[in-house]
Amino acid sequence: MTFEAPQLSQQVVEKVIERNFLVVTPETLLLDAIALMNQKRFCDCGGVNDSETLHGNDPNFLNLDASTSTTSNSSCVLVMQNDELLGIFTERDIVRLSAAATDFEEVKIASVMTTPVVTLAQEDFSDIFAILFLFRRYRIRHLPILDDKGAVIGIVTPESIRKILRPDYFLKLRRVADIMTTNVIHASMTTSVLSIAQLMAEHRVSCVVITEEDDEYDLSHVGTIPIGIITERDIVQFQILQLNLGAIQAETVMSTPLFLLAPEDSLWTAHQEMERRHVRRLVVSWDWGKGLGIVTQTSLLRIFDPIEMYSTIQILQRTVEQLEAEKKQLLQRQNVGTSG
Repeated sequence: MTFEAPQLSQQVVEKVIERNFLVVTPETLLLDAIALMNQKRFCDCGGVNDSETLHGNDPNFLNLDASTSTTSNSSCVLVMQNDELLGIFTERDIVRLSAAATDFEEVKIASVMTTPVVTLAQEDFSDIFAILFLFRRYRIRHLPILDDKGAVIGIVTPESIRKILRPDYFLKLRRVADIMTTNVIHASMTTSVLSIAQLMAEHRVSCVVITEEDDEYDLSHVGTIPIGIITERDIVQFQILQLNLGAIQAETVMSTPLFLLAPEDSLWTAHQEMERRHVRRLVVSWDWGKGLGIVTQTSLLRIFDPIEMYSTIQILQRTVEQLEAEKKQLLQRQNVGTSG
């Protein structure tokens, strides 16, 4: 059986591309770029110039094509000069620099940006698998889209894809256990935030789960109980506040209490909870803390993998066949009862 990758309509492609992206020049100070990423972006589709609203006449700040209304924080900025894309700077870069105890003062974005940038031409964006392939191959979460002249027209992220594509039946048929990551990086409540950032950078993860040892049960049930979480977004906030990361313990700044998923929960439940709580990841716990997992927006997108989708279709087919067999057996029993 051949499985064809579903093609996206041009209208869907347009919606997946985030056109309200943030741009800075190479001379922009690192602290200013981080502050820009953290600010809420209120874009007036009636014609208010958003870059002037946020930054006055600062020539180092630009905002291209503010045609989409949003109030979310930006997880990246593009570094451009004369419409040429030079680099990209993301939350993960902030964590990397924080882990290295970099002094953010007087640092220019050009010296710490990621370059060259992985991009995709708009003409090659015809199905979602091209995007997911690049995400996985280069371990990225931000993909600038270029027009036929090489100009940036927008960015695609896991979040922008998840907002547009909502295959309820795929999510409801798959369990959290099918896609969760079990190699969870965790630390104690007394771990410094600097060490947390170093763990994120070393393992290239977007969060660290804060745990405590559970000794209330008998020895067969001793486990590690997740009680909080620190994410890349938190590290961004701490840098904006210019906190001494080495002097702060995790227990004072972690997000708590946690909403915990179970492995048997459906991906639809995970999706709904992420939407309701405005988070990008959820912790999975089972067996009195012996098991620990993470589900993220990126891992939810795995259901769009052709092999995963084919597996789900097989589940649907088996379910239909089982229902048909049960229906046939029920009709046969009814016929026997009627004839008797």
